[in-house]
Amino acid sequence: MIGAVQLGVLAACVVVLVPMGMAGYHLSRNKMLFFSGALFITLAIGVHLTPYFPSVNDFVTTVSSVVVFENRRESCLSHLHDVVWEVTPSPNFNPLDNNTVNYDKSWAWTSSSTVSACGFQKLGRFDASDLLNGSWVVVAGDSQARLVALSLLSLVLDSGPLEKVNRDLFKRHSDYQIVVGEIGMRLDFIWAPYTVNLTNLVNGFKRNRNYPDVLVMGSGLWHMLHYTNASDFGVQLQSLRSASVSLLPFSPDTGSDRPVTSSGSVSVSARSPHLFWIGMPTLINSMLNTEEKREKMTDAMRGEYDKELHNSKILRKAGGPLLLLDIESLSWNCGVRCTVDGMHYDMPVYEAALHIMLHALLIESHQKL
Repeated sequence: MIGAVQLGVLAACVVVLVPMGMAGYHLSRNKMLFFSGALFITLAIGVHLTPYFPSVNDFVTTVSSVVVFENRRESCLSHLHDVVWEVTPSPNFNPLDNNTVNYDKSWAWTSSSTVSACGFQKLGRFDASDLLNGSWVVVAGDSQARLVALSLLSLVLDSGPLEKVNRDLFKRHSDYQIVVGEIGMRLDFIWAPYTVNLTNLVNGFKRNRNYPDVLVMGSGLWHMLHYTNASDFGVQLQSLRSASVSLLPFSPDTGSDRPVTSSGSVSVSARSPHLFWIGMPTLINSMLNTEEKREKMTDAMRGEYDKELHNSKILRKAGGPLLLLDIESLSWNCGVRCTVDGMHYDMPVYEAALHIMLHALLIESHQKL
């Protein structure tokens, strides 16, 4: 190898020095031409010598592989919500009864080549349990978050324990905690209907220096109903963003490789949780079950709240820390036959959101099924 390198260097010197010596006098009269020629010859040296240094080839190959992997990773994350629905009358369909149980709902990822390349598929209990083995999952928010928590437990629990979970989890406006012993997964549901509640929760994790592996949060419906003030909602989201950024191993704003607090100081955490935001569902105003809801939770107001969510930059696609679980698009595509009150949807909608979240975890942890 040493002899080959020496031979390559000698050849390069002959290729470079002889022509340069012969043409130096003439080229020196035109500095631009001289330096252009020198640059060309330098590049030629690189081409001649690169094969003699395998480490250079390995480095270039490694960098190229990383770039391709990151591009594929980002592409798959962007296609997680490419879901199609099939809503059909059930065998016992009664056309006089508008109850959603009269319809069977199913969903699947689209069959496009881009989505197929990502290998998305519904996870079974074994795969989900393996992915979440030993994890601490916190789901915090309003009734939408509660339904996401129920969907997760429905996937990892047997039907027997799930009946008790249904009773306990849906106690009005209360927290809930369970440890799934078989896989050592702990799930906490935190009733936090307002964004300020979520900010307090995140600050509590930082204060105690104890962080969940997965943190799933969402709010907005209660604020829209009881405050109906989109700009105030936006201010609260910005506070939550500042608190959440400090949970990351780097700051999207500063590029620091350590968690950064809202005050700008660097904090120390043992681990960085995966962060998700539960978007508000499609609101079907005519189906809302109270006059107050129909008056305050209009399409226009919903649009203002969505605008504030985007402007807060709390979502990953806007440079923020939280990856969106887009309940709005999922519920919209499932349609009016998937809801009885225009706000809470049938479980397949939240099941789809759960599987999107699980695949995001697989992608971000560089795992495959």
